[in-house]
Amino acid sequence: MKQDIEERAVQLAEYIIAHNATVRSAAKHFGVSKSTVHKDITDRLETIDRELFHRTKRILDQNKAERHIRGGLATRKKYRGE
Repeated sequence: MKQDIEERAVQLAEYIIAHNATVRSAAKHFGVSKSTVHKDITDRLETIDRELFHRTKRILDQNKAERHIRGGLATRKKYRGE
């Protein structure tokens, strides 16, 4: 069981890096919850593969910084009927 969790954490990180993905899109792709993705990346991956953790963290931090912009664009699109 523990091996499966570690493999999932690495696969999630590789997917996020390869696709510049958000936590939400990675969760949807792997069929797990957002909290599972977040825990795998922030807690488990750091002990499994530190270098992969830092590369993934950089992308997640960038996504977090851009989050408010994406939300505004989605709202604009919704109310303009695009």
